[in-house]
Amino acid sequence: MSKQQTKIQGLEIIPLQVNLDDRGYLFEIIHNYDMPKFGQVYIVGDPVRGTIRAFHKHEILWDYFCIVKGSAKFIFVDDREDSKTYKEQETVILSEKVPKMVIIPPGVYHGWMSLEDDTIMVSVGSELYDKEKPDEIRIPPDSFGDIWTIKGR
Repeated sequence: MSKQQTKIQGLEIIPLQVNLDDRGYLFEIIHNYDMPKFGQVYIVGDPVRGTIRAFHKHEILWDYFCIVKGSAKFIFVDDREDSKTYKEQETVILSEKVPKMVIIPPGVYHGWMSLEDDTIMVSVGSELYDKEKPDEIRIPPDSFGDIWTIKGR
């Protein structure tokens, strides 16, 4: 499957191949050729829809996200002054129903809001989390305006 185009340089959305048979299903999330360096894997769960986890960016770390239960709305904003897509914003919906992996380069603010109860995300980081000196810059969830409201179409 081909990668989904994004407005942000280096931000990748990769559809995942689901293998389904009479025993159930299986899909691979990430491979060693998807990431140059591996730090850690963790699970993030939001028990209630509408929970917002936003915003932060990293200076070194690459994030790799996949929703494995439920669905979520992700917002990405390029904050790399030397990037061709500086200040571009991207909204992506990830869901267990159509599994995808998103690759977030350093310098891109990212946050997400669960769209269903019990949403679960698998997160892989290229670096180990350092509690003493975390590689993250945090800003409030409303830093980019009213982006979390679900609007009728």
